[in-house]
Amino acid sequence: MGPLRSSSLKDGAGPAHLIERDVIAIHDLPPSLPPCRRFIFTVPAFDLAHRERWQLLTPSCALRLCDSRLLHRHRRSLLSSRGPHSLSRPLVFLVRVLKFFFLLFVVLLLARLLEAEERLKQTCPNRRLVTVSKRISGLEEAMRIRRERELQSTKKLRRRPPLRRGRVSPRLPVPDHIPKPPYFGSPLLPELASEYQVHDSDGIAHMRAACELAARVLDYAGTLVKIYVLWWAQSMYSPSVTTDEIDKAVHQMIIEAGAYPSPLGYGGFPKSVCTSVNECMCHGIPDSRQLQDGDIINIDVTVYLNGYHGDTSKTFLCGNVSDALKNLVQVTEECMERGIAVCKDGASFKKIGKRISDHAEKYGYGVVERFVGHGVGTVFHSQPIIYHHRNEEAGTMVEGQTFTIEPILSLGSIECRTWPDNWTTLTADGSPAAQFEHTILITRTGAEILTQC
Repeated sequence: MGPLRSSSLKDGAGPAHLIERDVIAIHDLPPSLPPCRRFIFTVPAFDLAHRERWQLLTPSCALRLCDSRLLHRHRRSLLSSRGPHSLSRPLVFLVRVLKFFFLLFVVLLLARLLEAEERLKQTCPNRRLVTVSKRISGLEEAMRIRRERELQSTKKLRRRPPLRRGRVSPRLPVPDHIPKPPYFGSPLLPELASEYQVHDSDGIAHMRAACELAARVLDYAGTLVKIYVLWWAQSMYSPSVTTDEIDKAVHQMIIEAGAYPSPLGYGGFPKSVCTSVNECMCHGIPDSRQLQDGDIINIDVTVYLNGYHGDTSKTFLCGNVSDALKNLVQVTEECMERGIAVCKDGASFKKIGKRISDHAEKYGYGVVERFVGHGVGTVFHSQPIIYHHRNEEAGTMVEGQTFTIEPILSLGSIECRTWPDNWTTLTADGSPAAQFEHTILITRTGAEILTQC
C-alpha cells in the first residue's frame, strides 16, 4: 500500500485502522489525530519546519520518527517476527495439504500395524516365533540360478500335446506251470500287508534272484526304447515302438525265465508292465501309442520268482529330449541314490524323505507325496510305507529288511489326476514327471541295492 493522501483522513478520521507497514508523510496529516498506537511516521529527514505539527501529534499518539534508510530493515524484522501468517495464501494452503496427507499416512500405517498385530495374536497366541534359516553354499546358489534359467527356458518351449489313451490289447496269457501270486485271478486290490519283510539268509538269496531278474528285464526294455532312437536317426518316417510292444517283450522275457509278471492282474491291472510317458506319474497302462521324439518314459518292472517279488523302475529318454527334461530325469535318479545312502540298520525312515526333498528343492522340483515306497518280499506291497517327502513318521530300519525307494519328481505341480481306468495317473497341470526305483536290503553298515545287474 502506498502513502495515504490527506483526503483519506478527512472528517476527523484517525489512523487507527492503519498497520505498521503504512507509510505517511508527516506533512499530509491533519493538525489533530485521535489516539492511536504503534504507528510509525517515516520522513526522509527530520524537518524543523514541521516541528509544530509534530508537537501537536505527540500527545495524541505514540510517535516515533525514523530515517528512511532504516525502513526496509524494519520491515524485514517485522516479517520475520510474524511467523507463517506472513506467507502467501497458496503456500499456506500447500502446507496444510501436506500436513493432512502426512497425518493420513500415519493413521493408515498405524492401522496396518494393528491389523498385523491382530493376525500375529491369532496365529501365535503365545508369541513364540521360530526363525528357520539354512546356509547356502556358493555351489548350491549357482545351481539354483541355473535351475531358474532352465525353468524360464522351458516356458518358451512348445508345449507337447497332452497324453491320450490308445487302444489297449487283450491281456496276455501265463502258462500253467508258472507259479502265481496269491492275488492271481481276483479283481480286488489287495490290502497293504502289515508285516515287515525281514528275511533270513535263504530269503535273502531268493530276493537277490528275483531282483536280479527284474533288473535284467528292465535293461532289456530300455534297449527297445533305444531301438526307436536308431530308427529315428535313420528316417523321420520310420515306425517307432509302442508301449504295448514293450509290454509284450517284457512279458515274454519274464515267462521264459520261469517267473510271473507281478503287475498282471494285480487289482485288475491288465498288463505285465507299467509304462508312464511324459506327464504320466506312474501306473501307465501300455497301449497302441507310439513313442515320439522328445518323450520320456518310465518303465516299471516287477517279477514274482520262487515266491518273492523284485521291483524296479527307470525313466528312459526317447530321441531328442530337451535339456530341461534331461535334468529332471538326472536329478530324480540322484534323489533315489541319496535316499538309499542314508539307509542302514537302526536308521529312521524319515531321513529318506528329508534327503530326497533337500536335493529336489535345490533344483526347484516338486516331490510327489501321493505315491510311496513299500516293503517288498513274499508280499508285493507291505509295511513300512516309505515317504519321499519330509515327514515325522516313526520307525527304524532293521537288518535283513527289504523295501523300495521310488521317488517321483515333477517339473511343475505335484498334484495329480487319474484316468477312468483307475490306474493311469497324470500331473494336474500336464507337466512332465520322472521316477526311479530300487529294491534294497538293509545291512548292518548300509544298504545293498538288489535290483541291479
